[in-house]
Amino acid sequence: MRMLEERDAGVPGWLAALGLPGIVDLHVHFMPDRVQAKVWAHFDRLDPPWPISYRTGERERLATLAALGVRHHTALAYGHRPGMAEWLNDHTLGLARSEPSVVPSFTFYPEPGVDEYVERALAAGGAVAKLHLQVGKFDANHALLDPVWTSLAARGVPVVLHAGAVPDGSGGDEWCGVARVTRLLERFPELRLVIAHLGAPDYQDFIGLASSTPTVMLDTAMVFGGDAMLTEVPAWLVDKLGGLVDQIVFGSDFPTIPRPVSAQLAAIGELGLGDEWLRAVLWRNGVRLLGIAGPDW
Repeated sequence: MRMLEERDAGVPGWLAALGLPGIVDLHVHFMPDRVQAKVWAHFDRLDPPWPISYRTGERERLATLAALGVRHHTALAYGHRPGMAEWLNDHTLGLARSEPSVVPSFTFYPEPGVDEYVERALAAGGAVAKLHLQVGKFDANHALLDPVWTSLAARGVPVVLHAGAVPDGSGGDEWCGVARVTRLLERFPELRLVIAHLGAPDYQDFIGLASSTPTVMLDTAMVFGGDAMLTEVPAWLVDKLGGLVDQIVFGSDFPTIPRPVSAQLAAIGELGLGDEWLRAVLWRNGVRLLGIAGPDW
């Protein structure tokens, strides 16, 4: 397998050399403009600075992903207080209706009426959900969410779940960790979870959970690709990922990332896990998880 330079323009040729039609990216954000601006303002205030590689308008960001060869991607959004989720869903599901590359994405929050607006999101084609426990500062096992988990488990709808407490000073650590996720799965064992960022910084806990739970997958977002990424990657992690070939999916965390998407792809390609592993992570596992019609190998 040829190496990929840290240059977005080189990604399509690299994918072609792998024999892939493109990438399925499970961890892409598209929020309403005013919410996106507030997210970027938060990252602008971080110390040390967190440069944003793709600070452009929505149309340009869609075009950037297409040029990279991202054939299918989510439009993840999440709320930090009651009353936000349904409004966010209007935006993300509306984007999916107008853009074939966008996987219909929705979110929810433990609040009265959550089961009703999640059912509306599902009726509108919702195919993947997103929760961010650290930002939302709530327990995934909140009683108001029980009807939602029941519905998502029965329908096999995957949930991209940020459950690791990233040390960025924002708080919310007490709602994160593998213990709460394990309890959730004990109560709803059919749930299909995608643990964001390989569970960083709790890699060992969440890799262990995936190893014992076939319905749990992990995304690679912001783990590999240089010193500017989330946390230090332990040396043992690569071997563990090699043994979970069917449970790892690619995620970039586009657009609020400090280096180009190609930096993450290049780093993943250099792990030494082989072309078949790359084909599974970049395409096949995402296609299977989301039920996308098309080539699958």
